[in-house]
Amino acid sequence: MKIVHFNYKNLENLYGYYDIDKNGIWLITQGKLSKELIPFNEVKILPVSIPTKIIAVGLNYKDHADEMDVKVPEEPIIFMKPSTSVIGHKEKIILPKISKRVDYEGELAVVIGKKCKNIEPEEVEDYILGYTCFNDVTARDLQAKDVQYTRAKSFDTFAPLGPWIENEVDPTNLEIKTYLNDRVVQHSNTKNMVFDAFFLVSYISRIMTLLPGDIIATGTPSGVGPMQNGDVVKVEIEGIGTLENYAVSEW
Repeated sequence: MKIVHFNYKNLENLYGYYDIDKNGIWLITQGKLSKELIPFNEVKILPVSIPTKIIAVGLNYKDHADEMDVKVPEEPIIFMKPSTSVIGHKEKIILPKISKRVDYEGELAVVIGKKCKNIEPEEVEDYILGYTCFNDVTARDLQAKDVQYTRAKSFDTFAPLGPWIENEVDPTNLEIKTYLNDRVVQHSNTKNMVFDAFFLVSYISRIMTLLPGDIIATGTPSGVGPMQNGDVVKVEIEGIGTLENYAVSEW
């Protein structure tokens, strides 16, 4: 079931279920589905969540660790992106003046459904609202310069996610592709993760309390590369959908 966050005409911050067969959204009001089907092409899709925090995982596919010429980690490498970096489906990724190379990184993201702390991997499913597509946009030159990730990962617009939340997929076996101007530049399967989604949620919950709406970005496969002004980047995940964004230079 695809959960959508959207604006419609003069109404804002609505939620509903996207009906693929009818290409419309069933509005949720007071916890119930309305009988009104809103045409999908008449809404503005909003970010699926404005989290208190985005926890991202580095080097979680062996092939990506290889292309970065580093060892596969023994434990998850985690870092954070601010909520102010979030944008939604079909919004613009701003390429900042300060960076000479801004990369796409297509990823599966977990959306937390309820507060959790110190949970076991076998308990994780009860705390997940669903899954969505994510682009961990990175100023690669700044990442190399700074060593740590904060500046390179935290610019406004550097966390596109969406277009909706899907709660009926197996996150451990999903095809994932990234397209740059309709050319496939990344292609893998989430089964190739070093640490799967359930382990990651459990692991992170032992470090910090996870709150409803928080996002865990589970890492990117090989094939990361730069975006240029005017590029269209799509992250497509089997059973979920396709997140599409446009790169625009700040200058």
